[in-house]
Amino acid sequence: MISVDQIKKLRERTGAGVMDCRRALEETKGDEKKAVELLNKWGVEKAEKKADRATHAGIVDSYIHAGGKVGVILEILCETDFVAKTDDFRDLSHEICLQIASMGPKDVKALLAQEYIRDPSLTIEKLVKQVIGKLGENITVSRFCRYQLGEKIV
Repeated sequence: MISVDQIKKLRERTGAGVMDCRRALEETKGDEKKAVELLNKWGVEKAEKKADRATHAGIVDSYIHAGGKVGVILEILCETDFVAKTDDFRDLSHEICLQIASMGPKDVKALLAQEYIRDPSLTIEKLVKQVIGKLGENITVSRFCRYQLGEKIV
């Protein structure tokens, strides 16, 4: 029998819905680690189903690093203004800005293929898909620009 405390703990850890947490715990016979993995898998599957949805809302975010020597401007899109205002969406945007500042990808395709600096077991694409699964809307990294003091722009 799955307890309310187990569901609550898993929900706090993953941000997944109550029913998804319950189902994951039931399918894994109460194993929290396996339930997290299952929820992540379901999130990626949900993201793949939403990939064709149009993204016309979102935010332009920025990040300045290293005492003003590196800066990033990022445009990240979602389906609605409601999701664009959530902490999860803004946290994702900030994490992607940090990734761009530290790793200097040349374009969006290269960015999405990079290992996430905070968790090398994830790529940025997988990180985005996890947030899509959590928020229930398609999210796309539209474009970005990275500036570094003294760097020549070609």
